[in-house]
Amino acid sequence: MTTTPLVLPELVIRGLSATDKVDATHQLAERLYAAGRVTDLDGFLADVAARETQMSTGLPGGIGIPHCRSAFVTEPSVAVGLAPAGVDFGAPDGPATLIFLIAAPDGEDQAHLAILASLARKLIHTEFRESLISADSDSLVSTIINTEVAPK
Repeated sequence: MTTTPLVLPELVIRGLSATDKVDATHQLAERLYAAGRVTDLDGFLADVAARETQMSTGLPGGIGIPHCRSAFVTEPSVAVGLAPAGVDFGAPDGPATLIFLIAAPDGEDQAHLAILASLARKLIHTEFRESLISADSDSLVSTIINTEVAPK
């Protein structure tokens, strides 16, 4: 499906400090843009915002999964933010401390759905969430996700 890793160490922000979901998404999208995985930051953010208006992307357990398919995405990617103070993504049980910005190119519905499904299956396991939270480097966070989540 994808020949390069979903998550690079430079797509991880441990200690993400954001005031709201727009700020958190913007910080993560900037990482995707800097890595060349997004070609137009404003266009991509508009696509993410449009998706956010459809339905909350907050999940129980302190998880936010903003996501979209966009013409401005070069390859399926995930930017990861660990936000100790939490960011409100609309989950009924409160703010998200683990945030995953999933970016898929337009027309790659299969890749988009495979990433979402694989990530959701892993996130129900406390051990997986705790391994990400306790990871002591951006590289370890990316390795955990690429090993456990990347569609096969």
